[in-house]
Amino acid sequence: MRGLSAFPITPSDADGVVRVDALQRLLRPLVDARVHSIGLLGSTGSYPYLSRPERRRAIEAAADEVAGRVPLLVGVGALRTDEAIRLAQDARAGGAAAGLLAAVSYTPLTEDEVFEHYKAVAGESGLPLCIYDNPTTTHFRFSPELIARLAALPGVAAVKLPGGEPQALAAQMADLRARVPADFALGHSGDWFAVEAMLAGGEAWYSVVAGILPQVCMDIVAAVRAGNATEARRLNAALEPLWGLFREFSSLRVVYEIAERRGVCAAEPPLPVRRLPEAARQRVAAVLDGMDPALLR
Repeated sequence: MRGLSAFPITPSDADGVVRVDALQRLLRPLVDARVHSIGLLGSTGSYPYLSRPERRRAIEAAADEVAGRVPLLVGVGALRTDEAIRLAQDARAGGAAAGLLAAVSYTPLTEDEVFEHYKAVAGESGLPLCIYDNPTTTHFRFSPELIARLAALPGVAAVKLPGGEPQALAAQMADLRARVPADFALGHSGDWFAVEAMLAGGEAWYSVVAGILPQVCMDIVAAVRAGNATEARRLNAALEPLWGLFREFSSLRVVYEIAERRGVCAAEPPLPVRRLPEAARQRVAAVLDGMDPALLR
């Protein structure tokens, strides 16, 4: 749960059946680029829309494709604690190295309820967990105090934080680092925030775009690790046209379009989510056509 974690889509048919061949085609470039982990069944992978059997199908297909070469971080979020436990057990049995657990809710949750949820899933599944703080979708925001409580639990090993304003990131990272064990990993999502988050001390980048364009993301991580902030920011700036599309249309819809435009797979997102309208699809095509081919490896 450090370095670059690449989050691919999960291609499925209209009935929600995972298309194994298409998923494996998406994973091959990630393995070839030597990403540090693959974030299977994350939000980009549409985990809330897939049944338990289809989640198992995706895990089995991914495990067969990566063959132990890249660790799998598997989304195990569910509304019910007992269901999340079963999903985490499935992930562990299927070969996942860790689970990504969001505080999925309908009735708003309290901090104590979320704490007990994580304690149960970690304790009963035996799968190391990464806290998934995704307030945009779950409507629950993890406080620093709650992250510290959870970090003290056996089996809770990392946190995936949402992006934030660059000027606030260093203070946020310093505050969290002072609260959690030294081996607890701090990472961020929100691709356009990632460079500044890593420069501020973030240890992981949980990336949507790395699920379809892994090499440029690996180049960014390498630049950060080498202390070359100028190069990391240059590459990030070159991707700004994509970030603009992500912000306007959602990264999920845009990545489905990129996957088709690049000939990796043609797939529809799970209903009721729909593909971009034609005018937006043409904008994605124009952005891709205008990008330096070196960024599209």
